[in-house]
Amino acid sequence: MSQKYATRAEDYSKWYNELVYRADLAEHSDVRGCMVIKPYGYAIWEKMKEILDKKFKETGHSNAYFPLFIPKSYLSKEASHVDGFAKECAVVTHYRLKNAEDGSGVIVDPTAKLEEELIVRPTSETIIWNSYKNWIQSYRDLPILINQWANVVRWEMRTRLFLRTAEFLWQEGHTAHATKEEAIKEAELMLDVYADFAENYMAMPVLKGRKTASERFAGADDTLCIEAMMQDGKALQAGTSHFLGQNFAKAFEVKFADKEGKLEYVWATSWGVSTRLMGALIMTHSDDEGLVLPPALAPIQVVAVPIHRTDEELAAINAKMNELAEDLKRRGISFKYDNDENRRPGWKFAEYESKGVPVRVAMGPRDLENGKAEIARRDTKTKEIVDFNGLGNYIENLLNEIQDNLLNKAMVFRTENTRTIDSYEEFKKEIDKGGFFLAHWDGTAETEAKVKEETQATIRCIPFDSNQEEGKCMVTGKPSKGRVVFAKAY
Repeated sequence: MSQKYATRAEDYSKWYNELVYRADLAEHSDVRGCMVIKPYGYAIWEKMKEILDKKFKETGHSNAYFPLFIPKSYLSKEASHVDGFAKECAVVTHYRLKNAEDGSGVIVDPTAKLEEELIVRPTSETIIWNSYKNWIQSYRDLPILINQWANVVRWEMRTRLFLRTAEFLWQEGHTAHATKEEAIKEAELMLDVYADFAENYMAMPVLKGRKTASERFAGADDTLCIEAMMQDGKALQAGTSHFLGQNFAKAFEVKFADKEGKLEYVWATSWGVSTRLMGALIMTHSDDEGLVLPPALAPIQVVAVPIHRTDEELAAINAKMNELAEDLKRRGISFKYDNDENRRPGWKFAEYESKGVPVRVAMGPRDLENGKAEIARRDTKTKEIVDFNGLGNYIENLLNEIQDNLLNKAMVFRTENTRTIDSYEEFKKEIDKGGFFLAHWDGTAETEAKVKEETQATIRCIPFDSNQEEGKCMVTGKPSKGRVVFAKAY
């Protein structure tokens, strides 16, 4: 009897955790709050990384690497930055272990205390700007457009695989500019890069907007974001891009001589996405049978399974599948032919379905005789018998169709679960059902905090593309410049 898994309707959180395990994406580590990303999960992250890295380089950025450890004094230099991260920092206080005298094992050597504690990187603005002060003297040294692929540590007590872990993988861009306008343009550009990646590769529609002052990144003048809706109606912040003003330049005394020889502080941005995108991918598309992957990010885009009774039948099917493999390889399509005789076809079908492989090809003796193959698509679970001649072209078109279908399906879901609302009483009744709520807000932190305290909903963003008609705040009745997006979030 097959194992019974939780469905999305029964227990969305349990469904998510079980799916991560059964799709072989990741598992919990013995290190509290940390995860092991397994090869299949890491292969998806590698595809994300490869695509994003290419986009960063196409927009003029170069990769570099900065230390994992940050002197505590660096964090102290930017007051709002240290306030924002103080409660999440892991701190290195000693540099040596020794054997306990009683033979019980190793202990921290109390005589090996660091003169200055080191913070395990929660984000890299401080250590990078400490380097930039040595790199920048003149306007000729600008702009600096750097990206770093790294791991970071933010000490989380309540964790969930991919969505919130004490250590996670990400990229962080850090740029330095001669003018405010150039830095703002950079922050907007990188948000557009993230939005393009989310929609055209992840097949995940996103809202672009800016965070309120309360939700802004610690040390930023402005935070731009992309927000996505998961299948339970909760929002997930999928990427952020920050205009840092001159805050870090002033904290680290990073000045440049302009064309007239006048000394000015440098303008800055930072921006990043993380392995949290893996959680977003899972929750946007997957179903009760397992993972559903958009072809653009699937490590295996097409899997083929032979169905045979005799060695002769298997040999003939193998020859056909080798033909298909060569054809798909020329088209840049990743293909796996699973003719492992230790597993039955039914087991293989269930396995690749749970792993979200977009297209499955099956061929048996009758298909072989008729010059046909059975094609199953993961997104709709429909099957079709197709001529083997021209199969490569058919599959290539089908993969594009699946990619488009997943985005369209997610967009329809978001539209159906987005509401315009004016009554706070109605909002409080409806918010637990999930979804995005477009409502007027008076612009005050007090009202924002009241809504969060009473409903656990937050302002996800002030959307760029909303027609900002004036109105009255749904909570206080005070004047509002436009609607914002409220939702419960991960």
